[in-house]
Amino acid sequence: MSTWRDNLRTIEPYVPGEQPNLPDMVKLNTNENPYPPSPKVVETLKNFDCDSLRLYPDPNSQVLADALAKCYGLQSDQVFLGVGSDDVLAIAFMTFFNSKKPILFPDITYSFYDVWAELFQIPYERPALDDHFDLIPEDYYKENGGVVIANPNAPTGVLQSLDFLRDVIEHNRDVVVIIDEAYADFSGSSALELTKEYDNVLIVQTYSKSRSLAGMRIGYAIGNPELIRAMNDVRYSYNSYPMTRLSVALGAAALEDEAYFRETVAKVIETREWTKKELKRLGFSFRDSQTNFIFATHESVPAQTIFDVLREKHIFVRHFGQKRIENYLRISIGTQAEMERFIRETEQIIAQNR
Repeated sequence: MSTWRDNLRTIEPYVPGEQPNLPDMVKLNTNENPYPPSPKVVETLKNFDCDSLRLYPDPNSQVLADALAKCYGLQSDQVFLGVGSDDVLAIAFMTFFNSKKPILFPDITYSFYDVWAELFQIPYERPALDDHFDLIPEDYYKENGGVVIANPNAPTGVLQSLDFLRDVIEHNRDVVVIIDEAYADFSGSSALELTKEYDNVLIVQTYSKSRSLAGMRIGYAIGNPELIRAMNDVRYSYNSYPMTRLSVALGAAALEDEAYFRETVAKVIETREWTKKELKRLGFSFRDSQTNFIFATHESVPAQTIFDVLREKHIFVRHFGQKRIENYLRISIGTQAEMERFIRETEQIIAQNR
């Protein structure tokens, strides 16, 4: 009998948010930007030389690396590029977490972290957030093989201060500390300055949220050149052409339109703040989100009930069955009109289930 199944690597995979395709839907379940990419991106796409697609892309994605370096006042060798921040984080896990000591990340955070740890056979521990969804710094003082902190955290939306991050880094100078900033642009705060203070800090960001380019899959990391070289060595060992010519061109174009970037981020924040007030009026409670989503629980109506009825109405939010957060909903911020519809329908659900 064949025994090939005995050699399969079995793992519980990451489950992404549902991707429905309905004409009347309000999609608030995957933290996408509700606004289109910059007009400069659209113009670049219209004028893109499609004949160039017959050629392999630049392995270094130099045009985009240079553009990001210029944007942040860095050298190009401080920038690593990948196919979305998921790709960047996966390569960082493979590159830096190779000791027998467990890496540390919270029990409630981006649920891909433990998947990568399992996939790459990295030991890990998940210190529990406190009852207010804050990290407890002392949990990260013990010996470990590395630290990963999403800041602001997902799905909670909580932002830890720079002083908090410095404290954790100071207690972990012998390992790499990754700060995942997928949502930092909506918080008005970034830990990028810490890469100048510490040689073991890697900041990871993405175009998927604030740059409205989730469909292009562009992510990047910033750190000292030694960290970046090590990540490139790993990346080139299995995929030497990760970024397409089109993604490089559109990624660089997006950086040229700072005004549009600031405008759309401000619109998302304005609608987020309006939605917070409305959710409180309806009896929801939540930490003060610093992201493009709100992680909320209702005082009397179960999250599962609200999720199910909204889904029937083609309004999609995210519900996690994970312990401690099973009665919470993660609600992405859409346009003002989309959030007004969400609030109207949610108000009806609550009235019918009191």
